[in-house]
Amino acid sequence: MLLLICSLIVFLVMGVPIAYSMGASGLLYFLVHQPDLISVLPARVFAGMDSSVMISLPLFIIMGHLMNHGGLTSRLIDFCMMFVGRLRGGLGMVSVMSSMIFGGISGSSVSDAASIGQVMIPAMQNKGYPPRMAAGLIAASSTMGMIIPPSIPMVIYAFVASESVGRLFLGSLIAGVMIGCLMMGIVLFYAHKYQYPREEVDLSWPEIKRCSKEGIPALIMPLIVIGSVVSGITTATESAAAGTVYALLVGMFVYKGLKLRDLPELFKEAILSSANVMIIIAFCGIFTWILALEQITEAVGLLFIQMQLSPVMALLLVDVIILAIGFFVDVSPAILLITPIFLPALKLMGVSPIQFGAVLITGLAVGLVTPPVGMCLNVCSAISGLSIINIFRGAIPFLIANVLVLILISVFPELSVWLPNLLMG
Repeated sequence: MLLLICSLIVFLVMGVPIAYSMGASGLLYFLVHQPDLISVLPARVFAGMDSSVMISLPLFIIMGHLMNHGGLTSRLIDFCMMFVGRLRGGLGMVSVMSSMIFGGISGSSVSDAASIGQVMIPAMQNKGYPPRMAAGLIAASSTMGMIIPPSIPMVIYAFVASESVGRLFLGSLIAGVMIGCLMMGIVLFYAHKYQYPREEVDLSWPEIKRCSKEGIPALIMPLIVIGSVVSGITTATESAAAGTVYALLVGMFVYKGLKLRDLPELFKEAILSSANVMIIIAFCGIFTWILALEQITEAVGLLFIQMQLSPVMALLLVDVIILAIGFFVDVSPAILLITPIFLPALKLMGVSPIQFGAVLITGLAVGLVTPPVGMCLNVCSAISGLSIINIFRGAIPFLIANVLVLILISVFPELSVWLPNLLMG
């Protein structure tokens, strides 16, 4: 294992992409320790991707692209403006509320940061919000994109953990909503402290009718995707396909911002994004196999027992590890590395895989807003022109909401398992 970990670190420091770093370090392990098993490696690589659940991955990705390019963002912001725009700090609260809803459509925090940030960062700066605070708020609130269902990282976790996608979607829903509400409370606190402005919002009946008419089609899509899975009408893959068709129809015939000529480029983006994830999954399958050969999961479980940890203390310890790994490893490979190590041990201690999934995704979401890897920091940096360190400082007050919710769902399993048990038995 020392050879495996050290070689992986060396490859990453050399700048080798993480998928090929894992593949090369795994190959090195077998060359040195298990040369007789090398002939089996190609089969193990393909076995790592062989799952019907993963068919939903590109569908969820293209679904988000279709809605975003179809003209969703501006309509979503106008819709949210009706509810919180007239409060002090209205633009900041609109940013958080828009991210909550957008997270239920795109399933991607990076898409959330790019789409909402393009509009809201300049708007907040023009209204007198400090640039660091405006960009930091967008970066922090975009973390809800991978927590509120449907969630692309949660689909990956469902594949690794062999759990129900529908139950996992419901398991992270309360956590995502809690983060959004806490962030809106933090915005309200800063707005009153620094006298951020209220917005002039037209609440006449014709304007309310217009905003509702344009916003409701976007709100229906998460209900279609999640509701069909939870009710048992469709599988996760079938619901993703239904959501994609719905997004295509809304973008072309309701919002009318999506043209046939746009589709090839959107499909290309979805294919490339899916391929990046799938190649990581393929080579991470070798890592998982090595963990099984070396009996690492049994060793972790034994360590927890020797430390006499309660399930809550074990989860809190894993929280620290998740946050630390999130600083240096992107979300998808982190899920694939962490899950096979800790989930079996935690299950033996009575921790539900649904709760661990919510904890894992919520913890890794923080890594999207921490340097040096933080993808959402890089997106907001490109939009605002600020350094990622400056944006991170602006995001810290809002990341308190993420960390607080992470602790709460670790200590109180009901926050994760109550809704799946209620709706899916």
